[in-house]
Amino acid sequence: GTGLARARNQPGAHAMLMRRRNKRKRTEPAALLRWQTLPWRALLQAAAGVAAAALAGWAVLAVVDQPIEHVEVDGTLQHITALDVEKAVRARLHGAGLITVNLDEVRRSLHSLPWVDETSVQRVWPRGLSVHITEQLAVARWNQADVVNARGESFVSESRFVPPELPQLSGPPGSQAEVVARYLAANGRIAEAGMRLVAVRLDARGAWELLLDNGVGVRLGSRQVDERFERFADVALRLIVQRPMDIAYVDMRYTNGFAVGWRNGASRLAGTPENKAGRTSG
Repeated sequence: GTGLARARNQPGAHAMLMRRRNKRKRTEPAALLRWQTLPWRALLQAAAGVAAAALAGWAVLAVVDQPIEHVEVDGTLQHITALDVEKAVRARLHGAGLITVNLDEVRRSLHSLPWVDETSVQRVWPRGLSVHITEQLAVARWNQADVVNARGESFVSESRFVPPELPQLSGPPGSQAEVVARYLAANGRIAEAGMRLVAVRLDARGAWELLLDNGVGVRLGSRQVDERFERFADVALRLIVQRPMDIAYVDMRYTNGFAVGWRNGASRLAGTPENKAGRTSG
């Protein structure tokens, strides 16, 4: 063609063309030789071994992955039943066998049940699951409708599930953990005097108020709450124990001492003589 004619007329181009042709001729037999010298028998044997292993694994899985026929439920159950737990488990099986069942998915379904706190799900050969349930420990009612645990977590919001004997806690949204922690700490001290808390209230301004089981209210305010409660537990609580039927409330919001409101309507500032002129603060 015209390209070859030009190459002939140009000695440099002709030499380059010849080198490319020679290189291609040398490369093609080398690649063919490498292809022919591959260890085909070993490769085929290895592939056959992999296929056999996969087939054997599938056969073993088919034998071991038996249908789940029974669900064992244990734990101290008071608010839910073993039948509730079994129904929740079977709703998540979707035909899976003992090997292919997704245990994490089963656990998540169990946590959707009211009163369930912690779960453990294990396989039981050859055709079962073992489920252990730890129920929530109800500490108090929260804002009338909910129930909270010791971590301040709401876990039941249906009124028919709320035990009426639980103390009543209330506060702004998001304050559950703080109010529960205050209740647990205060109730422990008050129980030492033979009484208990029936209500703890935190208002929107950050002021705290307690209510004892004998009807006495305790006003702590919003400042120095821990110090005020310690003063209440050390001094005022003893007075309440001595005269529980006469006292309507104690007001700890004084700089020093505290005020006592009597059920007859009178009030009196209590404390050491030099502290009786103390003023209230928030």
